[in-house]
Amino acid sequence: MKKFKKILLIGLVVIFALGTVVGCQNKEQSNEPSGEVENKDSAEVEIKGTIKVAASPTPHAEILEQVREDLLAKGYELEITEFTDYVQPNLVVDSGDMDANFFQHKPYLDDFNAEQGTKLVSVASIHYEPLAIYPGKSTDIANVPNGASIAVPNDTTNEARALLLLESNGLIKMKEGAGLTATKNDIVENPKNIEIVELEAAQVSRVIGEVDFVVLNGNYALNAGFNVATDSVAKEEQDSEAAQTYANIICVKEGDEEREDIKALVEALKSEKVKQFIADTYEGAVIAID
Repeated sequence: MKKFKKILLIGLVVIFALGTVVGCQNKEQSNEPSGEVENKDSAEVEIKGTIKVAASPTPHAEILEQVREDLLAKGYELEITEFTDYVQPNLVVDSGDMDANFFQHKPYLDDFNAEQGTKLVSVASIHYEPLAIYPGKSTDIANVPNGASIAVPNDTTNEARALLLLESNGLIKMKEGAGLTATKNDIVENPKNIEIVELEAAQVSRVIGEVDFVVLNGNYALNAGFNVATDSVAKEEQDSEAAQTYANIICVKEGDEEREDIKALVEALKSEKVKQFIADTYEGAVIAID
């Protein structure tokens, strides 16, 4: 009898132990559905396609980088190709090699379309880059030496913009009505005999040590290490008409304006996140547009 009781007791202990093990396993297994839900929540979004954007390195490509993850969350991968000139970014969009570009303002685009026969359109204004005058061999814009040289971008709209900035600072006077197609040939008064040196926009910053002043677009000023707020001797003001006229835009080929991926790109670039990045990063050299 004692032997039977001993065997029975051992059997009960084994059964209890097995029950404990099975219970632990069931407990572990009960957590599996929760893990599956978590994996499902963190699963990758289905990719709908890739948005290819041509952009100037600074600040345009930098700004685009801020929306890469936002677009991915909407199902779009972002491919950014950097260009340092003002011609190729439009040509690659016109050819269909790129979906959009981000580097120019509307007056430049309109002039490009007229000259090249392209059909490109603006879908959104993202930011404004004040055009400014920066010191070269001279530093005092109020006392420009006689015969001083000033380098300006030579593309139609940006040269006119530069000349109007020089005029607003009393250095020259332009022919009435010269407007956005003005060149140095439209200067009617030049009391200081200033030499206007016309150069491709990307080249202007490279002659800083050779001329008295340079007039730089915002992106090229940033590339050259200039801050418009602290380094310029004169600039377009934020509340000026230029702030709206020369806003930097997202440009696409005519007919692509309503594409869902383009709308997603614009929405991401107009977000408060991007506006804050622009304010914190560029300190007035780039100004977001509502």
